[in-house]
Amino acid sequence: MNRFAQRAGELRRRRTEILQINVGKLCNQTCSHCHVNAGPGRQEIMTRETIDRVVDWLAQTDIAKVDITGGAPEIIPDFRYLVKRVQALGRHIMDRCNLTIFFEPGHEDLPEFLAQHEIEIIASLPCYTAGNVDAQRGHGVFARSIGALQRLNALGYGTKLPLHLVYNPVGAKLPGSQAELEADYHAELQEQFGIVFHRLYTITNMPIARFAAWLHHNGEYEKYLQLLLDNFNPASVPGLMCRNMLSVGWRGEVYDCDFNQMLDLQWQRNGDQPPVPVFLWDLNPDEIFGREIITGDHCFGCAAGAGSSCGGAIVKNPCPSP
Repeated sequence: MNRFAQRAGELRRRRTEILQINVGKLCNQTCSHCHVNAGPGRQEIMTRETIDRVVDWLAQTDIAKVDITGGAPEIIPDFRYLVKRVQALGRHIMDRCNLTIFFEPGHEDLPEFLAQHEIEIIASLPCYTAGNVDAQRGHGVFARSIGALQRLNALGYGTKLPLHLVYNPVGAKLPGSQAELEADYHAELQEQFGIVFHRLYTITNMPIARFAAWLHHNGEYEKYLQLLLDNFNPASVPGLMCRNMLSVGWRGEVYDCDFNQMLDLQWQRNGDQPPVPVFLWDLNPDEIFGREIITGDHCFGCAAGAGSSCGGAIVKNPCPSP
């Protein structure tokens, strides 16, 4: 039994409410905290054939929400095709957007497309100051992100259309209070740039992939992992996103979450030797409920402090840091 299972106990899946589709690792940015190791040179993208098989499976379920992520999900050739196919099923769509994609050739009209289809946008903005954002996401990213948010506001995002921002700490520390950071973001972005948005989601940096490499390079990996262990909050466990979210990779494999996906902790068919990966279209939707969730040390990243999920903090009153 791994250390997380020893602390949290056995986790089992509840009713699936969200299908998160990771369409690949291609991205126009190379962020230091990225758990996907995404970047401009990556070749892994979801094909139209895989999209069709994923959406055909979704049509057999009552899963109400689809969360599209990447990489930069909009960068794949069939992103708009995916959106239209999912929307034809009447499902709510969330797009995890890095904002700077709007300035890439061929994507200049992306804000209008998202607004036309009333897609919920969850946008990365790890701080409201240029220095911190550019240090984490690359030179000039802050200025382009502000320009993108102003374009979205002009299209009705932040008022009649849902626009949420994502905060990741710069460096090896836990996020601060989500409520306090949200208030600061609202005040600073409104005062400095006239930008409005709905919610701020604080998300803990996960000690995997590029961020793990950064931690190892700086000699902070074990220290950061210990920080997560020391701040384990049992109150966060019932709200962990792996309980009600199903993750599917760019090839169609099934995972408990996007972090497990990046660690290749995919579902396997029972009894097969060697183990055979489970693809979404081979999965009976009725067999998901109650399945044991695969966990490991990285799961402390979702259960430390106020907890962390794709929807931000899980609990209001986190355990104090030692």
